[in-house]
Formats: sequence, C-alpha cells, structure tokens
Amino acid sequence: MSDYQVLDIGGLDDWRGHFGGFRPDSSRDGRRVVDHELTMQFIGMTANALAPGEEAGYWHRHAKVEELYVFLEGRGQMGLDDDVLDVGAGSVVRVGQGVWRTWRCAPDGDGELRWLCIRAGGTELPHFPDDSERGGDRPMPW
Repeated sequence: MSDYQVLDIGGLDDWRGHFGGFRPDSSRDGRRVVDHELTMQFIGMTANALAPGEEAGYWHRHAKVEELYVFLEGRGQMGLDDDVLDVGAGSVVRVGQGVWRTWRCAPDGDGELRWLCIRAGGTELPHFPDDSERGGDRPMPW
C-alpha cells in the first residue's frame, strides 16, 4: 500500500467556513489545521481566511519551528518584530525562529485575506534534495 492521503479543504471561498485551532481557546473561524487531519510527520499546515478588518489578536513566536506564509488572495499586513509588512496575493514570507509575528486583513479590503501557513522544524533541508530517486524507466500512468 502506498503512503499517501488526500484531503479536500475546499476552494478559497469555502475557507471562512472552517473553524479550528491548536487549542480550544485559540480556535477561530477561518482556520483549518490540516496536519491534525492528515498523518504529517515533518511539516504542518493551516489554511486561513480573515474578513476585512479582522486580525489575529495576538503575537506569537517559535523557538524551534520555522513558518512559511503563502498569501493566495486579498490584502493585509504582517507585524514582524518591529516591522509592518504589506502582504497580498503572491506574497511569500518566511519567518524564522524567535521572530514575533501577527497579521491582519486590510480594514479597507474588498475581500478576505487567504493564506497557507506551512510549519517545519527539525534538521536543515539540503540545498539539493539528495534523498530522491528518478524512475526513468517507469511508464507514465496517463
């Protein structure tokens, strides 16, 4: 049996209907913790949507975890330590360990701010993935 799973989290317009979090007191509308639904060992991911003017309402930082924010739609801002960064569709922000972060959807935005937050920890990834193997003789399935 192959080691893979499939989860349909819906289209971007469905994300606001998600409700989730890491703890009951930090759960909110517009968040889905995908790694709580799939068997993920080395990475984690949340799917997020904030309404115009809505904000995280808290700062946080990690001692071991690195995060990658991939913004897919809307406009907003991230607070990163003492900086404020404008973000929108196509923005990709890597946040290292020890950096305080928070975010909000632009109050004058014309739609929701939607993004993926991908978390990873552990050992550094090699610059060139040296654990791969190509199957040049394996026929394509289509």
